[in-house]
Amino acid sequence: MARKPKTWAEKMASPPAHVERLEKNFGGMPAGALMLISTPQEVAAYLSEHVARGMTITVPELRVALAKAHGAVGSCPLTTSIFLRIASEAAWDEMQAGANADEVTPFWRAVDPKSDLAKKLRCGPEWLAWQRATERT
Repeated sequence: MARKPKTWAEKMASPPAHVERLEKNFGGMPAGALMLISTPQEVAAYLSEHVARGMTITVPELRVALAKAHGAVGSCPLTTSIFLRIASEAAWDEMQAGANADEVTPFWRAVDPKSDLAKKLRCGPEWLAWQRATERT
């Protein structure tokens, strides 16, 4: 019998963040550097606590900010993007269930409407651009 896929909210639960020493160059970080493997919850919390209404942050800026909190040089570009998607889709589910934008993770502040990630999200690039514009006014 096929297993039911996890919901985005279920995917938010993950092992704790941890730091690894790189054995080879990766993601713009040199071999020997400390790299953070964050979590979806940490990504969501950072956006909610540190990126104010009307402001934006790029994924590379997010990676650096998360890493600094753990004493690492950077955070994994692959997992950070995956975790941003998980946090985004979980917040979108909450909004579809009736939550207001100010009650969920403000993922639109980190997902560029022109990015590949924006095209993958169920809200779509147009909604991201609209939400960003709405917050600027």
